[in-house]
Amino acid sequence: MDILVNVVLPLSLAIIMFSLGIGLTLADFKRVAERGWVLAIGATCQIIFLPITAYLIIALFGLTGALAAGVMLIALCPGGVTSNVVTRLAGGDVALSVSLTALISLVSILTVPVMIGWAVVHFMGADAPDISVTTLAFAMFLLTMLPVILGMVLRHIATPLADRIEPVLIKVASVLFILIILAAIASNWALLIANAGTLGPALMALNLSTMIGGLLIATALGLTLRERKTISIEVGIQNGSLGITLAPLIVGASNGIPTIGLPSAMYGVIMYITAIPFVLWLKGRKS
Repeated sequence: MDILVNVVLPLSLAIIMFSLGIGLTLADFKRVAERGWVLAIGATCQIIFLPITAYLIIALFGLTGALAAGVMLIALCPGGVTSNVVTRLAGGDVALSVSLTALISLVSILTVPVMIGWAVVHFMGADAPDISVTTLAFAMFLLTMLPVILGMVLRHIATPLADRIEPVLIKVASVLFILIILAAIASNWALLIANAGTLGPALMALNLSTMIGGLLIATALGLTLRERKTISIEVGIQNGSLGITLAPLIVGASNGIPTIGLPSAMYGVIMYITAIPFVLWLKGRKS
């Protein structure tokens, strides 16, 4: 189990983020300036609306301790490659999705350590572990931003190679994502069974309310249909593998995936149950 936590999880996340980076170019970041208003809406929804919604759901379902902190953790993790793929399936704006993912992945190096540091103290009280925001931010950089940068560098210096391996990397990333979720669930099986009746509905509510909320906000602000679809998915789809990988770093565990990582694992399964019907509905919308 030590190998899983200390080697397999970080390496798997790095590969997933590398697969995101290999699909990015500097032109994607130029869109941040060109589409500043739309990106600002998406970023605000993810940085502000998502944590507020998670906090309300935690209170509504009466979650406490590490499980409550874990729900907040998954709400703080940007969508990653999954949201880009789902956006394409829904007929959304893939360029906007990629730009938002890149932007929020960069910002999350600062927002996730600060916000999860607060959440752990708030929800776990006396049981809260000591968290170094600086150490966690550095770990976030190594696990997320550095692989993205390396992927972008490879695309820049060897575009034909990047084009060839990108489809393979996406498939590998998908398999690793599933394996990470299964490992997290298996290591917390008894806790999962004991809390499934409360935690499962809470995570369903989080996924649905954030997708619907993102869609309503984008609609109210007059965005195009493709932009509304994209904002909805980017806000509603979270990166479960990131949450699971960060969990041991947050609590200092080395012999298994801790309780705080369980909501991220469950979310990785529940997300598809709730999101697929919603995305199919989005796909069929013409206005």
